[in-house]
Amino acid sequence: MCVVGAGQMGIGIGLVAARVAKLDVQFIDSNPAQLEKGLLFLDKLLAKDVAKGKCTEDERASVKERITSASSISQVAGADFVVEAVSENAELKRKIFAELSQLLPAETILATNTSSISITKIASASQKPENVIGMHFMNPVPVMRLVEIIPGLQTSQATLDTTVALAQKMGKTTTTSQDVPGFIANRLLMPYINEAIIALQEGIATREDIDTTMKLGTNNPMGPLTLADFIGLDTCLAIMKVLHGELGDTKYRPAVLLQKYVDAGWLGVKSGKGIYEYPAKS
Repeated sequence: MCVVGAGQMGIGIGLVAARVAKLDVQFIDSNPAQLEKGLLFLDKLLAKDVAKGKCTEDERASVKERITSASSISQVAGADFVVEAVSENAELKRKIFAELSQLLPAETILATNTSSISITKIASASQKPENVIGMHFMNPVPVMRLVEIIPGLQTSQATLDTTVALAQKMGKTTTTSQDVPGFIANRLLMPYINEAIIALQEGIATREDIDTTMKLGTNNPMGPLTLADFIGLDTCLAIMKVLHGELGDTKYRPAVLLQKYVDAGWLGVKSGKGIYEYPAKS
């Protein structure tokens, strides 16, 4: 397997593929600093599992032996399955799929981890759109059991079957969604998060009371504002813009406060500040 993008999602996908499915994994990221950061993050995840007794040192070493990396798509090995996990930008994804389809064998399946963008639109940049599919993992990938599978208009049954089988080999439960904006999870989740931010924006309640109400009142593991920070406010904004742009309904219009926080660089946990503050650990 090849994973394009060495951010938190890409690293999580590759780690599960190497550890659970025991696949050889190549990470590709055009940013060498991000690639190095991602591989260090992977090492930390493995070290933490060893410390907790979830895996042995031998298993850790075995996983690391299965992993290689490169800083250019032109260095992609002859993978039979690729998962793209770059930022939520349709044109960037289309560019990557166009390049991959020229470099890899015609039978290679190209999956995108997009959380909201049309699979059909991404697939149209590929030479073999029947081999393109959506494979939406949830964050954090090693913990979350679900993968949404999204066939595009031209996706073949063979591509769908292979993708479902791979997800199951990685220990995941799959659901299948039509190729519509947001699919299942984000079509329901993002308006909920956006409405919570609007409630904060309008002064209906404090951030703590909004989260506590939804956490305890609806038996959720975390409140919507904490969840937004964890996902990344920039990611939430990007998905809301896709929903609003594609569906045209005002109920999907991003909260003004969400846009302001992203403009300020307050992206959540990953930036150290979002709706809440996250001091650097000493």
